[in-house]
Amino acid sequence: MLRHRLLALLAATFLVLGAMPADAANPPLIETLKGEKPIQLRSLHISSQVRGGLAQTTVRMVFFNPNARQLEGNLQFPLLDGQDVTGFALDINGKMRSAVPVDKAKGRQVFDEVERQRIDPALLERTQGNNFRLRIYPIAAQGTRTVELVYSESLARVGDDWSYRLPLAYGGGADDFALSLHLAGGAARPRANQSLGKLIFERDRSGWSAQVARHQFAATEGLQILLPATREAQTFTQTQDGDVFFVAEVPVEGARSARTLPRVVGLLWDSSGSGAGRQLAAELAELDIYFRALDHGEVRLTRLRDRAEPTTSFKIVNGDWSALRKALETTVYDGASALADWKPQSDVGEYLLVSDGLINYGTQAFPVLASGQRLYAINSSASADTGRLRALAERSGGRLVQVSAQSPGAAARSLLTEGPHLDSLRGTGVADLQFESAHPENGLVRIAGRLLAPNATVAVQLTSDGRRSTVMVPVSAEAPEHPMAARLWASYRLAALEADHELQRAQIRRLGQRFGIATRETSLIVLDRVEDYVRHDITPPAELQAEYARLRAEEEGTRKKNRDEHINDIADAYASKVAWWEKSFPKNAPPKPKPERRRESERSMSAPAPAMVSAPPSPAAEAARDSVAAAGDGAVSPVDMATSVESNTLLTEAQVARVPVGRNVTGMAAADPSGRANGEGLGMTLKKWTADAPYISRMQSARAEDLYAIYLDEKPAYTNSSAFYLDVADVLLDNKQRDLALRVLSNLAEMDLENRQVLRILGYRLVQAGAPELAIPVFEKVRWLAEDEPQSFRDLGLALAAAGRDQEAIGQLYEVVQRPWDNRFAEIELITLADLNAIVARSAKALDTSQMDPRLLKNLPLDLRVVLTWDADNSDMDLWVTDPNGEKCFYSNTLTYQGGRISDDFTGGYGPEEFSLRAAKPGKYKVEVNYFGDRQQVVAGATTLQVRLTTAFGTRAAKDQWVTLRLKDSSETVFVGEFEVKP
Repeated sequence: MLRHRLLALLAATFLVLGAMPADAANPPLIETLKGEKPIQLRSLHISSQVRGGLAQTTVRMVFFNPNARQLEGNLQFPLLDGQDVTGFALDINGKMRSAVPVDKAKGRQVFDEVERQRIDPALLERTQGNNFRLRIYPIAAQGTRTVELVYSESLARVGDDWSYRLPLAYGGGADDFALSLHLAGGAARPRANQSLGKLIFERDRSGWSAQVARHQFAATEGLQILLPATREAQTFTQTQDGDVFFVAEVPVEGARSARTLPRVVGLLWDSSGSGAGRQLAAELAELDIYFRALDHGEVRLTRLRDRAEPTTSFKIVNGDWSALRKALETTVYDGASALADWKPQSDVGEYLLVSDGLINYGTQAFPVLASGQRLYAINSSASADTGRLRALAERSGGRLVQVSAQSPGAAARSLLTEGPHLDSLRGTGVADLQFESAHPENGLVRIAGRLLAPNATVAVQLTSDGRRSTVMVPVSAEAPEHPMAARLWASYRLAALEADHELQRAQIRRLGQRFGIATRETSLIVLDRVEDYVRHDITPPAELQAEYARLRAEEEGTRKKNRDEHINDIADAYASKVAWWEKSFPKNAPPKPKPERRRESERSMSAPAPAMVSAPPSPAAEAARDSVAAAGDGAVSPVDMATSVESNTLLTEAQVARVPVGRNVTGMAAADPSGRANGEGLGMTLKKWTADAPYISRMQSARAEDLYAIYLDEKPAYTNSSAFYLDVADVLLDNKQRDLALRVLSNLAEMDLENRQVLRILGYRLVQAGAPELAIPVFEKVRWLAEDEPQSFRDLGLALAAAGRDQEAIGQLYEVVQRPWDNRFAEIELITLADLNAIVARSAKALDTSQMDPRLLKNLPLDLRVVLTWDADNSDMDLWVTDPNGEKCFYSNTLTYQGGRISDDFTGGYGPEEFSLRAAKPGKYKVEVNYFGDRQQVVAGATTLQVRLTTAFGTRAAKDQWVTLRLKDSSETVFVGEFEVKP
């Protein structure tokens, strides 16, 4: 999976041993950008407990920030198949505080809000597959932070032994390292590799123990321990919430035997950008064995990326598959992963899906195969969605096959042979039976369930070599306790829901909440103060629950205003905007300003603030705004804050009083208010923004037919750069290569896992490229990731409207209007109401608005409209529009002499900021964007901005132009384009 490094990347913490290439075996644990020093790992203490074939490992890490400012830590890491994070803790006031489960979207919302208040939070969330992200705030300048992660796993069998793997390649190593191992039971002494030197195991009362301590420790190889496995069934229990859960490990007899291969095989080859990170040589080596065994047959190859490519057929004769192999070796890995975008063919006997399973594009459900067709999922990636791959394969009678360069031939043996297969589970005195896998791994079946009686029996029905057998497993409530039993049952249940997890979200959420597991729907969070748990309605750890209950009782009487009150506030604000729209403003030259009296107000982005809120307008601006709403015919209000670009001075009150009065226009206009019903006399001239990267000049001077090849040549140097994909897509679109441009754009979905900022950029650009149907699922995912941000609903609504789905569009937009939001989302309701009413007015059919407040249903057509949005949270971009009078409309001049209006200043990230002008004076209008500053706690790159310029807005003659640009540094200003209004 490609990753956009916002601050940090934990690349080696839990990787499969030996899976990393040699040149990446020991990267920095946390990488920073913009020249800041990497976060250092001061201390690494690991404690592991192994009982039977189950292990629980606790990793405590102390990080040091050598930089001069505090930062947010953002760690991303994959876990091995069979591993699950079962807890984490963060140091709060010198003590470790355990995390508690929270709904995923809510967890992200709470983390961001608490972080803005400069209070300590931490959040652990599952992104896609078995990939996780841990966010910690703050790591103080020259300070340390302690994090404790707990993960559990089911051990693999290697012959007659259990194999316990412990990664140790933690970046550049640790100043202080300690390892404590305890292996329960076992008659023979465990054996270990030499990664830590000679590891000495001592016998104790319950098994074997070993301890290691090192200073200035660094390792490039992980630890592997082999310990003898029993040949008898083992059962463990655990009581949780009044239920007794059990997990049983059942040895299964039965050798693997060769299976009959079909004559026609479907090969689904993941050719997305992330596919380049697979162990491709190892995959081809395993397929070589498979196709030689096939001997004669047909293989139908379908490459999967942002969309499926046409299927091509290859003949296998005497095991010769050289033509197919050459096609696979020359595969271009590019684009997002729409792995469900294909249709099964009825005469294909079985399908091989070679992929990491990380579906991140499209809305299709994964196809269901016909009876008798099998799907074998083949994975060689450490960062994979193995749960989904296993569930998809096993529901058709196939299986997940793991490929490793360290075990050549093992995957092919799994493909070519069949062993015992678990058909069903039934029992007495038990309920909710689940199994780890239908295919016993190395002669072992793991099952779990709930005990209903002190003594129970489970019947495990198996098929081996065409013969059925039943293994009876006794289960007793007196079995040894194991701290993983309940969570293992939950993890098996969650795995069973993976194939169609989109339809099982509520059940997945309930399981994650009850068992404290990071799932697709739940995260784990740590907050600093009990008041934070109360405010966000999150049950805290046990030590805070008494205080939490007391504060909750007090909080009931002080809840925020309800939606009705909120709607009343919005209706009042909209009435003021309507009053502005209904006034006519002078179109003559403005009075000449007097000599300079004072400078425009300055804002400071450097001082910390308890919350990100918009600065209140000045008394003068408030007076100007109030006078618009209150004045009748003959009143004038627009110039109290009017500023001359040349002199940068304000008009005096006497000058304001002498401004001529325009005609008052009322009513809900269906056509352009200036009389330009067809947009006549309105034009746009855009200065196309281009980056100064070296690949731009290379592509601009190339032939059109060479552009994609040049892009592929440059791509390895820019894999984690969203700017690169945006720039290249623009060049391809300019050269009429739309399909390739859409593929290049889709790479943004392959970048940082579930990064809503990157996904927003992708959605915007897809809409601009005329592919709103592709943008809709992207924005649906953003809404799921960030339901607390109104932009998520607005973006989706506008994409739906662009796709002609107007009724759905206004439903999403009205959610922005009616829901109370954080104060930092200034005036977004009024901007969204303009969008909503314009859609209603121009829709070809009547839309149902019966559930909407009628006070808000009034279309306000405009000659000119400009809307600015951007992708970076906690940042301040400013929209500037300068009219033919030379007057600039911006945050401190919100209403111009001729009636140009700008929305409230968005200082907390994303926007939108909106410039509106009902009747435009002839002349040119210059549009600029200024990067004022940011309060970001992560080390970010350039901020991507979208500017949408519209003429004849709110009418069927409306025309849009989009501009995408990037700003890197505070105070940077760029010219976007011009409107030209003809007389």
